[in-house]
Amino acid sequence: MTDNVITINGEEYKPEDFNEQQTYFINQVKACQQKVANIRFELDQVQAAQDAFTNALIASVETKEEEETEVA
Repeated sequence: MTDNVITINGEEYKPEDFNEQQTYFINQVKACQQKVANIRFELDQVQAAQDAFTNALIASVETKEEEETEVA
């Protein structure tokens, strides 16, 4: 078995089995898969940043409440 085999509905195909349109579709699918992976990667970064900012906000509010309690 070769790495270039594409399986569709349980059947294996070689790249040379596809016509020009099918090859175009395969390239589109691969490009979409890469975009999905990149977007997931970016989403992980944004979620981590959101968590950091949320935690910073919570800490800042708690610190302010502690300072107000000490003054009173």
